[in-house]
Amino acid sequence: MTGTRSFRRDIESLDEIFGFLGDFVDDHAIDDRTAFTIKLVVEELFTNMVRHNTGGADAIELGIERVGDRLHLELVDVGVERFDPDSIPLPRVDADIDERRAGGLGLYLVQTMVDDVTYEYEPEARQMRVSVTKRLES
Repeated sequence: MTGTRSFRRDIESLDEIFGFLGDFVDDHAIDDRTAFTIKLVVEELFTNMVRHNTGGADAIELGIERVGDRLHLELVDVGVERFDPDSIPLPRVDADIDERRAGGLGLYLVQTMVDDVTYEYEPEARQMRVSVTKRLES
């Protein structure tokens, strides 16, 4: 990845993350709409890792890279138990509010805002890797 940093496993790290992403956006002339999307996606994924991954090292690694007309993001969380986000049922966004169950909406939003999201788990390292690809606006 072009830019990679580790951030303390804490919601308060989001300000530092947004600064890191902001510098990347400025350096690579990323349009405002895509910049907003990647910040929201990273916020959701990082927050989920902090709140829901069982175990975990002191830091979560974030990488970002521009390749042609695409951005690639990667978040890596080490020392965590296996979790497959694809196992969570899609939220019923068309249901009345009182018929909806809690959870899954953030992951659903991430999936609708980017072109590709993949999750990998390496059992030996107890490592979860989330990779995201977002096509840049023309």
